[in-house]
Amino acid sequence: MSEIHPTAIIEEGAQVGADCVIGAYCVIGSKVRLGDRVELKPHVVVTGDTEIGEDTTIYSFSVIGEIPQDKKFGGEDTKLVIGKRNRIREHVTMNCGTEGGGGITRVGDDGLFMAGCHIAHDCQVGDRVIVVNQVALAGHVVLGDDAIIGGLSGVHQFVRVGKGAIVGGLTKVTHDVIPYGQVQAAAGSLVGLNLVGLRRRGVPREDISALRDGFKALAGSEGSFQDRARALRDSTQSAYVREITDFILSDSDRSFHTPKV
Repeated sequence: MSEIHPTAIIEEGAQVGADCVIGAYCVIGSKVRLGDRVELKPHVVVTGDTEIGEDTTIYSFSVIGEIPQDKKFGGEDTKLVIGKRNRIREHVTMNCGTEGGGGITRVGDDGLFMAGCHIAHDCQVGDRVIVVNQVALAGHVVLGDDAIIGGLSGVHQFVRVGKGAIVGGLTKVTHDVIPYGQVQAAAGSLVGLNLVGLRRRGVPREDISALRDGFKALAGSEGSFQDRARALRDSTQSAYVREITDFILSDSDRSFHTPKV
């Protein structure tokens, strides 16, 4: 049995899983699907074609599943899919996708989305991410697993932030960020690796050493950034370093924040 406050409005057609808690004055739209044990604090709006995975908690005044903030959106049928065990704090907004962006905004499992952050249309957000207060992810951003975006930062549309990367607070991110990279400062400089995050996840010391050496190789002066990435890919034995080189050499509409050493 779910616990639903009598002031909550649940439109016909909505699916509410077992043991959910729906707080006072929540509004749940007709196409919404809540997994088991989802909790909505008072004054949450969940609308659109939105799916929320089990054990997720959404805090007061968040608006989840509204239409994109995109003038090209014409009312087409698009979705927002949120995974399991996410914590979505006060005043967070997450929008559905657009037809031109694939139709689905997707959020993985075990994320922490702090107060006031925004996840725009067609974003693809991985698992175990931390998006700090007042961060704005523009449309079509890809945020890899275990990435952290510091408070009051903005990520430009179509930018990719690689797995395990960290972006410092108050940073403007206009280029792709390599996996495990560390970007900070107002103009967004790639100043090193997310060594703290790597150690916390138990990455072996030899791989951290390989990543350090790889970062220095990418910061070299011979050839282009892509040339250095190709040479590093051909010489490395580390799977972590290969993640970085594969990321650099894959297709992207953006240039890169390049190493500063």
